[in-house]
Amino acid sequence: MAFKSKTPGKGLTRKSELKTKAPLSSRGGLSSRPAAPKPPSPLDEKKALQKRTLRALERAKKAAAEAGVDLSEWENDFIDSVSDRVKTYGRAFADPDKGAINGTLSLLQGVKLREIRQKVKSRAAKPAEEEN
Repeated sequence: MAFKSKTPGKGLTRKSELKTKAPLSSRGGLSSRPAAPKPPSPLDEKKALQKRTLRALERAKKAAAEAGVDLSEWENDFIDSVSDRVKTYGRAFADPDKGAINGTLSLLQGVKLREIRQKVKSRAAKPAEEEN
């Protein structure tokens, strides 16, 4: 009952013919979207993880130097040797039981790096408190 004509037996009519405009693709209306970016390959992810690890090691050493905190000889050797192994082999440990398979640091190496950064933070804060 949606479309009823006033005159019986005669359907709805149009005064002029339907005309089409230019094709949709030339108007830019329904053109295809640009391709989605490619997902990063596992090799790219691995390289990015190595860069992040090296930057974290460098930041720990730089923060200690800027704060005037002397790291022990062992801590300096630890940071240097871990960064050398990450640069050479892509990871700083060989035993897969000691850390994530795709990780660059073992669990204990990550803990030690956090301890070094915490040591620098705490010792850098102490002289500021003593001055006040």
